[in-house]
Amino acid sequence: MIMNLSHFLVKIRSKSQIVKRLPNLIKASLILSFAVALITLYFLYPESYERTWKGRIYYIFFLWLSSLKLALNWENIPIKIQKAMSRRFMALTILAFLPASYVLIANFSGLNILIMNLSPKHYGLDWWSIFMPLTIEYLIFTALSLLMAILAYGVRGLRHFLLPITFLGIVGLIFLTDNLYPFGEFTPFQILVPTTATLASNILNLMGYETELKGQIYKTPVLKVWNEKGEASFGIAWPCSGIDSLIIYSIITMLFLEDSDTPLKYKIAYFLIGAVITYFINALRISEIFIIAINYGVTSLEVQRFHDYYGPLYSIVWIIAYQLMIVGMQSIRRKLSKDL
Repeated sequence: MIMNLSHFLVKIRSKSQIVKRLPNLIKASLILSFAVALITLYFLYPESYERTWKGRIYYIFFLWLSSLKLALNWENIPIKIQKAMSRRFMALTILAFLPASYVLIANFSGLNILIMNLSPKHYGLDWWSIFMPLTIEYLIFTALSLLMAILAYGVRGLRHFLLPITFLGIVGLIFLTDNLYPFGEFTPFQILVPTTATLASNILNLMGYETELKGQIYKTPVLKVWNEKGEASFGIAWPCSGIDSLIIYSIITMLFLEDSDTPLKYKIAYFLIGAVITYFINALRISEIFIIAINYGVTSLEVQRFHDYYGPLYSIVWIIAYQLMIVGMQSIRRKLSKDL
């Protein structure tokens, strides 16, 4: 009898501990769910985490931004689930398993192959259809993260995670646009490319290189660069010129500044200064890839590595670093205002 009573008390105590920890588990559910999915993807495609353009390195930034938002707003994030056996909790539990489940289903059921076969081929090449499963994966993860955030935190709590979720969605839409309209076919994004190419050409001239903008190929301006070591020619499409990073910068910075108590004139100043620097970094990216191509060869591994990884990474690191710089500038401004 005494043994049964003690066993019963232990069960009650363990249940009460689960109930106490439930809010913490719910708060961390979004990050835990996608961490499992991304680890699974790493075991399947480790090389994809070495690519920024048409790769999975952006998932790392998504997890980092989500973790940062969770840590900074832990006490303020509302929880919409109070009972472990509620319908909302059951729905969240099912959703939490879906990212990893989608990864397994897409890769082992033939779904990814079906997506590739249904994707459009351009110029007789299957390059873009190969990356369509990855693009769909980004969009599926965006939708699932949005649903999980709404279920766990409600619409009011969603604003704390709107930045990383939007970031993920933007990347997916950028990849989708390039898959459907490659090279210079998407005119709205291609508008700024000639100006960026001219700026890159001027930078290279200042560095002692000869340059020439000569016509177009596949609706992209062609820049030729040479010196005594050799020459390199590339058609410059909107992803190569960094239009994608300008889009990511604009949306992330606007979302970042939205909840700030900074006066509007300072918000506009922060945004414009960062946009100009982002645009200049894009021109430097173009200049750098030509320098690498002249030194190592147009088809070299160094050129491919810079194009797919380091070049886009420059912009993303700058964009995230600039948000932290804004926080620092806001703190300094508040301190100076108090001193005055």
